[in-house]
Amino acid sequence: MRHYRNDGQNNEFEHFLAEYAAGRTPNPDILCNREIKFRAFLDYAQSLGANAIATGHYARTAPDPGQAGVNQLLRGRDPGKDQSYFLHAVSGDKLALTRFPVGELHKSTVREQASRLQLATAAKKDSTGICFIGERRFNDFLQRYLPAQPGDMVDEAGTVLGAHQGLMYHTIGQRGGLGIGGRKGQAEGAWFVIGKNLDSNQLIIGQGHDHPALFSQYAVTESMHWVGLLPPGSLRMGQVMALSVQVRYRQAPQAAWVRLLDQGAVMVQFEQPQRAVTPGQSLVLYQGDCCLGGAPILATDALFDPQRDQHHWRIMADS
Repeated sequence: MRHYRNDGQNNEFEHFLAEYAAGRTPNPDILCNREIKFRAFLDYAQSLGANAIATGHYARTAPDPGQAGVNQLLRGRDPGKDQSYFLHAVSGDKLALTRFPVGELHKSTVREQASRLQLATAAKKDSTGICFIGERRFNDFLQRYLPAQPGDMVDEAGTVLGAHQGLMYHTIGQRGGLGIGGRKGQAEGAWFVIGKNLDSNQLIIGQGHDHPALFSQYAVTESMHWVGLLPPGSLRMGQVMALSVQVRYRQAPQAAWVRLLDQGAVMVQFEQPQRAVTPGQSLVLYQGDCCLGGAPILATDALFDPQRDQHHWRIMADS
């Protein structure tokens, strides 16, 4: 059997590790879709003479009325399984060569049909493995490639409350795994990760699920990937457009105002402050059921590095 080169997977893996080493929280499944399933696999299928590929993603497509050979990306019919968030980095020209046969169905219907056909996967549990990691403990995987860098776990005032084994093992909004219980002289309440200080290798924690430091009104992204290859026509440089956004998978759509910045980035002002908006995760834009595109989050007004993010903070403050 012939094999295609897996350069995309190597690039994805290196980027994934670099992001974690920088204290960010990337989404490997988004990179996997873009580089492996819809680049390497699609290229290989075409080299065999295939006209299209099909995947089991819960998503739909439709021809883009403004561009020949380009498809729009639409949410799957099952709101609980919609996977368009994970596909926002796939270009519309590649979506035109893809079929999503379960995109019009609910998961329960798919299981019923699989059971009727006596398929072995009819009652199989949903996959929870991460692309190229699979079903294994995530921290164990990271330890194989990134050296542990223990440091202090501190509150907002800088008081040392414990120790961490590496900033890479923690994400904004995380509660579990901190090892911080009740402390003498302090009110009771769960502790959450509210920030990271890479210069001092400190993990910053605060008490309460709704700690103010966990909420962001603004976010700035890296350069956007547009499914339709270009920004929507009504989104011009410096202008503001009302859209809905998601900053994580399975989040309900959130109303926001979006401004296109230079170098392809966008600034988003949420109608309601959003909890645990995390650098490295993707912010994805929607207009109704249509996924316009997305990009990794670079900074927020709740989490910003004054040195690294000065330009973006100034944009937020002046908006």
